[in-house]
Amino acid sequence: MKAPFSEYLSLIAEPLKQVISLLQNDYEYASALASDSKGLNIRISAHAKSVSDKTMASERGIVIRAAKEGRYCEYAFNDFDPEQPDEQYKKIKAALDEQYELLCLTGTKIYETPLLNDEACTLFHEAETEQLPETADIKGIVSSFTSLCEKAMGMSEYMIECTLSGQSTHVCKMFISANRMMKQSYVYSEATVVPVVSKDGLNQYAYEGISGLCGPELFDQLGTKLEKAVNEAVELLGAERIVPGEYEIITSPEVSGLIAHEAFGHGVEMDMFVKNRALGAEYINQRVASDLVSMHEGALCAQNVTSYAFDDEGNPAGDVTEIDHGILKTGICDALSAMRLGTKPTGNGKRENFEHKVYTRMTNTVFDSGKDKVEDMIASIKYGYLLEGMESGMEDPKHWGIQCIVKSGREIIDGKLTGKIVSPVILTGYVPEVLGNITMVSDDREIFGNGGCGKGYKEWVKVADGGPYLKTKARLG
Repeated sequence: MKAPFSEYLSLIAEPLKQVISLLQNDYEYASALASDSKGLNIRISAHAKSVSDKTMASERGIVIRAAKEGRYCEYAFNDFDPEQPDEQYKKIKAALDEQYELLCLTGTKIYETPLLNDEACTLFHEAETEQLPETADIKGIVSSFTSLCEKAMGMSEYMIECTLSGQSTHVCKMFISANRMMKQSYVYSEATVVPVVSKDGLNQYAYEGISGLCGPELFDQLGTKLEKAVNEAVELLGAERIVPGEYEIITSPEVSGLIAHEAFGHGVEMDMFVKNRALGAEYINQRVASDLVSMHEGALCAQNVTSYAFDDEGNPAGDVTEIDHGILKTGICDALSAMRLGTKPTGNGKRENFEHKVYTRMTNTVFDSGKDKVEDMIASIKYGYLLEGMESGMEDPKHWGIQCIVKSGREIIDGKLTGKIVSPVILTGYVPEVLGNITMVSDDREIFGNGGCGKGYKEWVKVADGGPYLKTKARLG
């Protein structure tokens, strides 16, 4: 079925359009983003249960953006009265005028930005889904998760806890400007299983997740991840510390995705170019990786939790080739940064929610597949590690350093896995060097959409990343 567009947004569409029309008499540009997104969040462990309607993207509210004389102002609210558009206009205008007058009064230095492009666009998109979070069988899901939890607890004598969680969000957004009326409705879901084990005072855990552009029906697949997660957690009880040094490595698709996200995600978010805070700006049309490396970014380059029809500035979703056979071609860009840089937006303007400002943000960030087989990649390594499991990552876009915390590494000697596991593993390096050392790329790939990404230490949004297995060299510690 089609994910139905919000009745609330349909109700306020014409009155909100009237408000934007009135604001056009006072400002050179005016637009509105209205959101009405409903969620379902279920969390079951051996010791607790919780159900709520709050997810990372559940919200209801409106944000107005207006511009005059190179200055942009915004006003967010969630008490719009569709019966009184004239009164709503007065309230919004007063709030915007106050911001504008303050900027003028204080002499605040600003980026004098041209008016945003407002070419005519009408769009109505309702994505396919089997179920909706707002009408899901909550009792059935709780019962299923509880049974899986009990099953996991019996899989090993070392099990002390197991948490299963499922989140599903029905996203509805509407963008209105003088020449645009854009509406979209889609559902994305994710689920995880996290077993915790303990032996001789040592605790370990593993993490397996699934995600997709679909409804809560995704939760039915979580049982397929149970045994693998428990086995990995138990294996980690015997893990050793790695001896720091430079190694030949193979990154699993999950770790490849982490590298893609940290190395060429934040590093080529072009709002960082405006602030001269990203070294990537100096490498456009230059080599940053081996010939085997190509990478795409965009809501259209894969189907997962961040695959939308248009972004939070009313720009159509894109599919950007960031790296083409080792050459950095371009980055991604929100609309205001694009105007300041003299380029075009890429459909990557995203807000944490309607109360937060737009930043350039990643959607699906994915290395392209190659032609190699994983078994041949392992066989080619004299001494190194197969890295698996993503913990976290960070980068320094100004100097292009990268740090990825990986759950574990499987030792490889003379082309064979020895069975030895090291954990945790910290991968560090200079981005062009790490990617320049890639010599083999597998012929498959996976996409992962569990979790979120912050801009610095805040502004959390959903992202997805992934890729194939990659063989390279890096410093591990």
